Amino acid sequence: MILLTLLDLAGAVALLLWGIRMVQTGVQRAFGARLRGFLDTALRNRFSGFIAGLGVTAVLQSSTATGLMVTGFAADSLVGLVPALAVMLGANVGTTLIVQVLSFNVSAVAPILILAGVAMFRRMTQGPRDFGRVLIGLGLVLLALHQFLSLLSPYEHVAGLRVALRAITAYPVLDVLIAAGLTWAAHSSVAIVLLVMSFATRGAIPVEAALALVLGANLGTAINPLIEGPEGDDPANRRLPLGNVLNRALGVAIAVPLLPWIAREMSAIEPDPARAVADFHTLFNIGLALVFLPLLAPYAGLLRRLLPSRINAADPSRPRYLDASAVETPFVALGSAARESLRLADVLESMLIALRLLIEKGDRRQLAETKALDDVLDRLNGAIKTYVVGLDPAAMTEDDHRRAMEILRFATNMEHAGDVVDRNLLGLVSKKIKRGLAFSPQGEAELLGAIDRLLGNVRTAASLFVIDDARLARRLAAEKQEFRDIEASATEAHFQRLRAGRLDSTETSSLHLDMLRDLKRVNTHLVAAAAYPVLESKGELLPSRIRDRPDHAPSGVGPDLTPAGDGDDPPRLGP
Repeated sequence: MILLTLLDLAGAVALLLWGIRMVQTGVQRAFGARLRGFLDTALRNRFSGFIAGLGVTAVLQSSTATGLMVTGFAADSLVGLVPALAVMLGANVGTTLIVQVLSFNVSAVAPILILAGVAMFRRMTQGPRDFGRVLIGLGLVLLALHQFLSLLSPYEHVAGLRVALRAITAYPVLDVLIAAGLTWAAHSSVAIVLLVMSFATRGAIPVEAALALVLGANLGTAINPLIEGPEGDDPANRRLPLGNVLNRALGVAIAVPLLPWIAREMSAIEPDPARAVADFHTLFNIGLALVFLPLLAPYAGLLRRLLPSRINAADPSRPRYLDASAVETPFVALGSAARESLRLADVLESMLIALRLLIEKGDRRQLAETKALDDVLDRLNGAIKTYVVGLDPAAMTEDDHRRAMEILRFATNMEHAGDVVDRNLLGLVSKKIKRGLAFSPQGEAELLGAIDRLLGNVRTAASLFVIDDARLARRLAAEKQEFRDIEASATEAHFQRLRAGRLDSTETSSLHLDMLRDLKRVNTHLVAAAAYPVLESKGELLPSRIRDRPDHAPSGVGPDLTPAGDGDDPPRLGP
């Protein structure tokens, strides 16, 4: 009998956890990208950051997901540590709001929520369908809580069980540690607090012990991001999760000695134990926010001294932003993959700068160092592909799938561009150095000018990958024609120098023309990486550079072909 009851209790807890997960994933799929964008724009100061963290977490019901987003911003230097800490204070308050709602007796609406959710999930489009998932999750949470209370009812007067529970809960510090461990294991402070409310409602544990367990749940949910959070050797990546743990630990240390007085006051204000637990959960986090918000600047300074930045230059091919703990939140994980992809553009830019110096100075040692950068590109590209492909397709929205393809396309083209530099351009430079050849002043100026233009296009492609601007995409796409013109004019000038009998041009003839052609190929990959995805989404690309021939036109009669482009040209721009 006892074994069956324990199994029923375990099933109710599992149903509670699954319902909370459905709420979180439903909200993430319906609003994830917009919530991330809102959070990004709101991180201007500590007060707007606090409000943004509260609002986003109240919707997501996951302070961990909010923390992962903000940690990514902070690691990428897109937001200061002070507003990031403010967001976490707001997130801690936001995650208490669903507990407030469920502290009322609303179990009667569970069937209605599930019925409405199933109807929306089965018959609606993507957005309402995901919201239906949220309603189903809320209904399951309410059913689980009702089932949990029903299972406890027959045992609430069993003397042995009450004695055991009271023995366990007689020591507040032990209560804190137990709840912290359970919360870390369950990855949900909401679930643990709801279970504590259930025990308190049935009188299985006193209010003072319930409040101690709530303190432990608040501490445990802050431990998760610290243990499973940002990877990498730079201690600065752990400032934010450590700061969140320390301020909660300080709050717990202050609150534990005051629990007897707090329990009396909460019971006097709110006789319902469930409401008392929920109110304390919210008030504790609001109190921490009121204390720490004015002190965030010196607190951030302390964290910087405790965890100074360290850049690991020993292995530049090691991913910095591919956070494994973000995989369960696809829109957060895609943001991490996008930040890592921008590193590919940085490495390619370094290769082109080094190529320019090699053409000018011909340093063999620098040639080996530059070729090693292609290995960095290869490893980073492989890591990005593995990370993105490993995301759960079922947890991704249409926008998530589109962004994933954009990231893979950008990374692949950047890696291919690096291959052209490594295998072709650096090989040609190496041949020039070994043979002791020198380009003519005009020929060298043409190559350097093309490289300078290419460097600008790399930066444009990186910007376009972030801001998705059609005007910038058209400008980058137009660079294909510019490079065709550069190649044509440089080739004509080169042959004129050959006809004039210039010895330096004769010796470097094939090298010069091959380098121009390969620089154009690099530019083609840049356009394909960043410009064409944007223009395709705007409907501004024609499917082919060849005009359709009318069915009735005889062979050899029909519209003229458009001018031929590169052999690897994608479709051209529409009218």
